[in-house]
Amino acid sequence: MNDAGRPTPPQKLILLGRVTGAFGVRGDVKIESWTEPRAQIFRYQPWIVRSADGGERELRGARGRDTGKHLVATLPGTDDRDAAEALRGTEILVPREALPPPAPGEYYWIDLEGLRVLTVEGVELGTVSHLLSTGANDVMVVRGERERMLPFVQPDYVKAVDFEAGTITVDWDPEF
Repeated sequence: MNDAGRPTPPQKLILLGRVTGAFGVRGDVKIESWTEPRAQIFRYQPWIVRSADGGERELRGARGRDTGKHLVATLPGTDDRDAAEALRGTEILVPREALPPPAPGEYYWIDLEGLRVLTVEGVELGTVSHLLSTGANDVMVVRGERERMLPFVQPDYVKAVDFEAGTITVDWDPEF
């Protein structure tokens, strides 16, 4: 509950990486990081680590280094190879608030999820379910009366993102 007695909305968590296995015998782990540069993952803490069974716990004080081949982390409470190996597949998430504000014209995907998508003519296509990367460009998955995949390309297709109104305006044929 917040100070006004209303339920606190769940915090938005962003998936930044995962544990890929043990490294050495002292409990260090190999990390796959989706930050740029990849060692930047250690700047965003606390981590929320999510096991394969969905259990979550907060982890503070992770330290790491980039060996060139691997990103290696030392995690508090992980003191031997067996404990490190047990973390294989564990996801590393951080609260959205732990990340810096995006640059103008850039967006965190999690901030776009749930926004209503309207054409420049005002036709509502649905809401952003999630985004995915295709290599060529990012794609919004919009769910409404049917599912659409729209390229997130500014200004060609995405004309405006309005967080205040909760909308994304696109130049897109609703029949397509």
